[in-house]
Amino acid sequence: MSQNVLNAEAREGKGKGPARRLRLSGKIPAVVYGRKGEPRHLSVDPGLLLKAIETPRKFNTLLTLKVGAGESFVLFKDYQVDPVSRRLLHADFLEVQLDQPVKVDVPVAIVGKAVGTLEGGILSVAAHDVAVQALPTKIPEKIEVDVTALKVGASIHISELKAPEGCTFKFSTDYVVVFVAIPEKEEVVAVVAAAVPGAEGAAPAAGAAPAAGAAPAAGAAPAAGAKGAPAAPAAKGAEKKK
Repeated sequence: MSQNVLNAEAREGKGKGPARRLRLSGKIPAVVYGRKGEPRHLSVDPGLLLKAIETPRKFNTLLTLKVGAGESFVLFKDYQVDPVSRRLLHADFLEVQLDQPVKVDVPVAIVGKAVGTLEGGILSVAAHDVAVQALPTKIPEKIEVDVTALKVGASIHISELKAPEGCTFKFSTDYVVVFVAIPEKEEVVAVVAAAVPGAEGAAPAAGAAPAAGAAPAAGAAPAAGAKGAPAAPAAKGAEKKK
């Protein structure tokens, strides 16, 4: 596994003021956390840092950190960026030993086309990263998951995957990594003819007048002025004009 070199400088000042001045000079504050001892406060060039991790392993790239005459092996673990410019503001490193395993997250890479997707299923990745324990020089670039034989409703758990040589998977529960979801059935709602105005056999809407020539409903009073209908009585108390 190739190792990229990153030069850094020790820094004394802490706090917002020194950090702001450091960024104005083109550097950013950084902290190296080791398994033993106090964290080391450094300054690094953000451009050189980003260039150092331009490898297939990205964050899991093993870096040789040089500070003065000394050097150590580190992994780039965390960072802070400006919310507007997206520029690096701070970097955290983890010091590692080449003969001691470390726990890292490795991205999942899907291989093949699931047979379930040909049956209408939807392939879903439940875990985009897998926790792996390995020596710093044996960290894999990715964890390949072959989904070719995955049918509709089937899934692949972490326990079913084979870890690459030199590393083991770390998990407390046997979680699902990828599955083929069952497609949702479209429910066809039947339309009741009686609920559609004008449909054959549909009952007239409440308050609607019967068709011309149709007999009035039982108990219904004929419309005023209709043939054979008595005239409407005058209002009570109304007087005729002389």
